[in-house]
Amino acid sequence: MVLISKTYHIYGKPAQSIKGTTSHPRTASPCTLNPTMLSNLRAALILCLATAPALCQTPPNQTAPPTDPGLRTIANTNKNLTGTPPHGIDWSPDGRLLTFLVDEPKPSTPGNAGDIVQIEAATGHASVLATAEQLSKLTAAAVNEKDADHRARYSMSAYLWAADSKHLLLDNGGRLWLYDIAAGTGTLIVDTHEGSGDDPKFSPDAKSVSYLHNHNLYVHPVAAAGKETALTHDTTDTLLNGEVDWVYLEELDVRSNYFWSPDSKSVAYLQMDEAKVPQYPITDWIPTHATIDSQRYPQPGDPNPAVRVGIVAAKGGKTKFIEVPFSPNNDYIPRFGWIDANTIYIEVLTRDQQHLNLYFADTRSGKTRLVYTDTDSKYLNFSADLNTVSGGRFVISSWRDGHTHLYLYSFDEHHPLAADATLTRQLTQGDYEVESVNSIDEKSGTVFYTSNEGSPLEDNLWSIKLDGTAKDQLTAGRGTHGTKTSPDGIHFTDYYSDAITPPVISLCNVTRNCSPVWKSKPLPPATTVTSAIVSVTAADGKTKLYGRLTLPSSTSPTSVSVPLILNPYNGPTPESSIRNSWSTTQIFNELLAQHGFAVLDVDTRGSGGRGRDFQQAAYRNFGPVQFADQMASLDQILAQYPQLDPKRIGWWGWSWGGTFTLYAMTHTDRIRAGVAVAPVTDWRNYDSIYTERYLGLPAENAANYTTDSPTTEAAKIKGHLLIAQGTGDDNVHMANTIQFLQPLIDAGIPYDLQLFPRKTHSIAGPTARDELFNRILWHFETYLKP
Repeated sequence: MVLISKTYHIYGKPAQSIKGTTSHPRTASPCTLNPTMLSNLRAALILCLATAPALCQTPPNQTAPPTDPGLRTIANTNKNLTGTPPHGIDWSPDGRLLTFLVDEPKPSTPGNAGDIVQIEAATGHASVLATAEQLSKLTAAAVNEKDADHRARYSMSAYLWAADSKHLLLDNGGRLWLYDIAAGTGTLIVDTHEGSGDDPKFSPDAKSVSYLHNHNLYVHPVAAAGKETALTHDTTDTLLNGEVDWVYLEELDVRSNYFWSPDSKSVAYLQMDEAKVPQYPITDWIPTHATIDSQRYPQPGDPNPAVRVGIVAAKGGKTKFIEVPFSPNNDYIPRFGWIDANTIYIEVLTRDQQHLNLYFADTRSGKTRLVYTDTDSKYLNFSADLNTVSGGRFVISSWRDGHTHLYLYSFDEHHPLAADATLTRQLTQGDYEVESVNSIDEKSGTVFYTSNEGSPLEDNLWSIKLDGTAKDQLTAGRGTHGTKTSPDGIHFTDYYSDAITPPVISLCNVTRNCSPVWKSKPLPPATTVTSAIVSVTAADGKTKLYGRLTLPSSTSPTSVSVPLILNPYNGPTPESSIRNSWSTTQIFNELLAQHGFAVLDVDTRGSGGRGRDFQQAAYRNFGPVQFADQMASLDQILAQYPQLDPKRIGWWGWSWGGTFTLYAMTHTDRIRAGVAVAPVTDWRNYDSIYTERYLGLPAENAANYTTDSPTTEAAKIKGHLLIAQGTGDDNVHMANTIQFLQPLIDAGIPYDLQLFPRKTHSIAGPTARDELFNRILWHFETYLKP
């Protein structure tokens, strides 16, 4: 047993010296042995490893950050030093006003924190639409950790415009207020004491408000004196009427499950029956008597929620359910909506996600017709929002030609069920991905869409006419552009950033005249750090991959060896992870570089944003392809940068990236230290929709579920491991971490564990994030430094 003294650095300064013990080549526990423990060496070792370092490490000194503004610190990594952008950015229905909620006041823009600001699109004149003082009278109900996390993750709106552009609907913690803009007053129109739930909406004629409560759908007249009408009356907790369950919200990008008819007379809604969906217990251990939240969560092979679309009159009455051919507990209805006042569309995605069927249904007769199909021999990259256009047309996306592009279809406007929809033309084509359709301006016949044409590292707003002509790039310059077009098709907002430019929000018109409405505070580049996009070749010897390499700028090919930390995500996503955009993750990686580490992040095959074949490379082979590419990338970078030490390699990642950390550490001995945050450790633990898309059903593909899950090889892990997990995680459950630890214990392999009580998948909040990133930095300082 050798007593060691280890000094490590937080905030760029030496912290206190920590004394500890070590008797194992892969552990350096900061526990101090007392004389009693020394009398029994084996007992001391077991106790020390069992509690190290999460329970007995000495916390780092929380010294004040240095005055150098370019120096990254744990504290400012988790604070938005560039300023908090406004949220709730939206257009009035008439397109005249751009509105947003102020988070931090700016001298260049009117409004204090909490105000709603309006900007006249035509003139750029800015003024306060509603003050925080006015809005504060509309008191908010408290939201718990999970609700707050979901509202942030899924961008739930704090206010809605009425179609008359004269009123706002404010959803403050579930209580609904009608705000009269001209009068500057709010009227409470819905108060169920416990809150009204999610997804309030105005009817198209702005005379009614709909909302969800206790899994049922309600309509209330805008007139406060009116009486609400319950459109559904189910009392069981497993029936969700118009409400989105967890798996549809997370994996099918569903934000709403009910929609008003264009004439405001009916509502179409999705009923979800979760009775057969297994439950997962999420335990809160903070109270003296622990509580359990039972979450309905379908895992691979489990019954999915049974779904069906119903039509109900806005005045109440019996629901008419539309019958379409599909398997209720297996297939999905990810999208549905109105074609006209008497016709709805229903999309059915088969459970294997290889077939998408689009049905039109007559709401009066219940008759249906299959009008469009899309198929893929592996899986569809589902993003098939249906964008209807007058004159019997719709625009839909597909990657049938190898990339996600837009297609225009036509049907009989007066008799939608009379015939199949026919392809009019493919609107976009080329070696790039259309990421989303922003809007379609009926008057000019223009489709506004975002794509990464030109570079998978960037995106821009484009427009094209429905006749396939006049394709035009509306945003200019490098970087990424989050845009939202006005209803009249004349203006748009541009939320711009690049790797060195924090976000700037501008109001633009389609002639490319832009005026900033919000700018981030300038933040100097990180001191003594360089960061650049790099390109390498995949393990197949031909596919180009992109990555980002962050280095301590003081290093050179002749300098002392530098430890290298890999930080890939590599799970399939709609867009690439390597982007020319402002990133908070990159800020932390720059902090690591300031502490003497190089950081490499490479998008391998299996990632998104590069087309069908690139993403499907990992089909039924979830891990090996990405891992081979990552190792090939590592070797190429080591060869190009001889100052990097091949014997001091680290790895860290979050979610899929955390899974990849464990996969790497169990499949190579080259990783000296790794950190897995909220990892899936066995793919049978994750949800059905996501996992089956890539691995199929466990009964049909058991071998891949076994070989692709890190837990299978847990006993072979090499290197020093830290797992961090929120105990309230409803996305990647804590069972994943527990199951991975058991074979480590059985094999006598030490590990580090950091738990965050009640925290969800995001481990959100400055206190938790400070602790997490401090812990990650400590881990690499301890195990990768000489």
